[in-house]
Amino acid sequence: MPLDIAALRTDFKAAKAELVKQFADARPTTASAKRLLVQMARLVDRTLGQIWEANGLPKGAALVAVGGYGRGELFPHSDVDVLILLPVSPSVLGDESLAPALEGFISNCWDVGLEIGSSVRTVQECVEEAERDVTVQTSLLEARHLHGSKVRFNEMTKATRAAMDVPAFVRAKTLEMRQRHTKYEDTPYSLEPNCKESPGGLRDLQVVIWLARAAGLGRNWQEMAQKGLLTPFEAKQLAVNEGQLKLIRARLHQIAGRREDRLVFDLQNSVAETFGYRNTKAQRASEALMKRYYWAAKAVTQLNQILMLNIEERINGSQDAPMRRIDEQFFDRGGLLEVASDDIYEKDQTAILRTFLTLQREDTIKGLSARTLRALYNARGLMDGEFRRDPVNRATFIEILKEHHGQTRLFRLMNQTSVLGRYLWVFRRIVGQMQHDLFHVYTVDQHILMVVRNVRRFFIPEHAHEYPYCTQLAAEWDKPWLLYIAALFHDVAKGRGGDHSELGVVEVRRFCRDHGIDPEDSKLVEFLVGEHLTMSRVAQKEDLSDPDVIQAFAQRMGTERRLTALYLLTVADIRGTSPKVWNAWKGKLLEDLYKLTLRALGGARPHMDAEIEARKQQALKSLALRSARPGMEDELWKTLDMSYFARHDASDIAWHTRSLSRLVRTEQPIVKARLSSVGEGLQVLVYTPDRADVFARICGYFERTGYNILDARVHTTKIGYALDTFQVIAGPNARHDGIHYRELISLVESQLVEALATDKPLHEPTRGRLSRRVKSFPIQPRLSLRPDERGQRFLLSISASDRSGLLYAIARVLAQHRVNVQLAKIDTLGERVEDTFLIDGPMLRQDKAQLALETELLEVLSPQ
Repeated sequence: MPLDIAALRTDFKAAKAELVKQFADARPTTASAKRLLVQMARLVDRTLGQIWEANGLPKGAALVAVGGYGRGELFPHSDVDVLILLPVSPSVLGDESLAPALEGFISNCWDVGLEIGSSVRTVQECVEEAERDVTVQTSLLEARHLHGSKVRFNEMTKATRAAMDVPAFVRAKTLEMRQRHTKYEDTPYSLEPNCKESPGGLRDLQVVIWLARAAGLGRNWQEMAQKGLLTPFEAKQLAVNEGQLKLIRARLHQIAGRREDRLVFDLQNSVAETFGYRNTKAQRASEALMKRYYWAAKAVTQLNQILMLNIEERINGSQDAPMRRIDEQFFDRGGLLEVASDDIYEKDQTAILRTFLTLQREDTIKGLSARTLRALYNARGLMDGEFRRDPVNRATFIEILKEHHGQTRLFRLMNQTSVLGRYLWVFRRIVGQMQHDLFHVYTVDQHILMVVRNVRRFFIPEHAHEYPYCTQLAAEWDKPWLLYIAALFHDVAKGRGGDHSELGVVEVRRFCRDHGIDPEDSKLVEFLVGEHLTMSRVAQKEDLSDPDVIQAFAQRMGTERRLTALYLLTVADIRGTSPKVWNAWKGKLLEDLYKLTLRALGGARPHMDAEIEARKQQALKSLALRSARPGMEDELWKTLDMSYFARHDASDIAWHTRSLSRLVRTEQPIVKARLSSVGEGLQVLVYTPDRADVFARICGYFERTGYNILDARVHTTKIGYALDTFQVIAGPNARHDGIHYRELISLVESQLVEALATDKPLHEPTRGRLSRRVKSFPIQPRLSLRPDERGQRFLLSISASDRSGLLYAIARVLAQHRVNVQLAKIDTLGERVEDTFLIDGPMLRQDKAQLALETELLEVLSPQ
């Protein structure tokens, strides 16, 4: 009977839509997800059967479900992988009869709406392909007979299993898993995790099942428990968390209406609402969903590690490896730390923290054995209030902090095994806590551990090339463990509402008191937690050439010890937010603030006259080294006031002097560029007769060419010339990116001169596309315009979501209102901008005109 494709397609789509609707309407339980996945697989089984029967495949052929479909579960928009198993090769059967049947089957599948991935092989070809490709070998492990010859299917499964090299397969899948983890940031706590592929996702569970099947250790969690690979409790936990991940993935497919395995920002809230979560003042619906996901992924990560080690030990026989006794409680077995008995932690709870201290002190031990990991997993309930108050445990924790090495690895491992959150109960509250500030790319707990890592690296000589100045300061620091405590607590109060710095001080004060830390050391740690945002704010938003700014900051620091500790913590903190946030220019600003404040703490108020004279002398020495004629600086320097010398270092002054000494009264714009002295990007000098739109035209040029301005030092000489210096780096859409730097410098110099020489009206700013993250977590634009302390100029502070062309749009509005920019602090924090401008202009003193300026600026800051 001929196949009615149109009717079959209609029936299939209607049945699929009904299953998805039933799932959407049902309570979000793991049982509802399980039911959907099984019913989806059965629907596809039936549909494929009808197509198979209608196409007359040869006798002895079989249709086999492989890959994920082979498990008998199918997500709404997953691919359908099938194998057409032939009795003999197509050449023997004859292409004339076989080709139309195969083509008809595959095209009918697509016509009906089945997105199939198909392969056609004989049994022998299956064996040969599996031996060559571990992916094929994996897909055949879960093969399931659908239609056709059951004999052929059994023959194939028997042959492929017989050809399986189990140790090689385990090795290949383990390496494959590590590569996948690296690809997905090596953490289950990515803010947009892939619930299938990320660490702690469904794929990690599938890998365990594949290895267990290959080794004959069970086809599911219950069988693995029966064979002693895991405990009944662990089997139950695996089933529960696997169910959670499947439920989330199924809801994600339902909401997206397509195959989408990433919990991207634009879908998180919609998926969360299907679970009944709603936005509140304290928490977004998406945060509640993601916390649920992270806890499931964390449990999967723990159990995956235990099972992978167990399987490897069974296959390699390493569970019988000789052991070296370390003490009464621990052994070294093949480089892994092994507990003396499974109930060690029930007998002595203080052994839990001592496990990590032993691991830290034993250089030959590289990790924890499966037995130790299992014992820790089962000991979570033992870590209660009494455990946290035990003086022995408190002393052990301080010993871990004070050891000379290993803190980064230890704290990460303690977090993975839930020990850190159980011991520091305040830390447990921020495990899996998302941060919606557009520049953190890690959850709060992962950010904190990243900052601990960064601080630790200051004290490791091998990393001196990363943070040379920090390493130099760290070498003279006597108590690194105080900085580790500050790093652990600096953001620990995030997500509670209120000032997390102030709340963090309360928490760290309690920790120091409970752990018997010296009052003086305790005050230092409290200071660091309370002030951990201050240095970054001052360096990036205030005028470091102003002696009053430095003096006020020095008074706030109080001592050189506090200043040094805060500098180290600040660098570690900024570098631990996101790879996009840190750059060499921010590093220079922080270092400049540190050195200026250090000088002020020497006892004398910063004296700009002396500082300026020193810079001039240093610049003259630099000029002399380049064979400059004596007095060449006179004509230019006579046009520059003290504020110019206060804002530029000696290197910049010498460069400006060499470039402009013969061109002081030129009528043509002068542009000079060089590789930035801070290590990345370009430094660009612009000298031109001043006019209100100079800053806007420069910003417009960099916007068109895809360059980001990190800093702008804008100065007007006594004879009315703009002398501006910009630090720029190539953005993702830079038109000049990839060409040799000499050609790039020449290009910037010539093109920017052209942009400044024209009298054409300023071009309309482009409305750059907002990123998905900004769309999902928009921030309300904020603007502040107030006189500076002397009442001579105004400070314009702007906070908004970033987009391409935003700085030019701001500069264009200022130019149209004939506002002069004296200084620009451009600070991009991931996908949020925090810019500060020092400006002046007669209209700023008129209330109506100022209001019009603020209104226009808010319009360009709006993301719509």
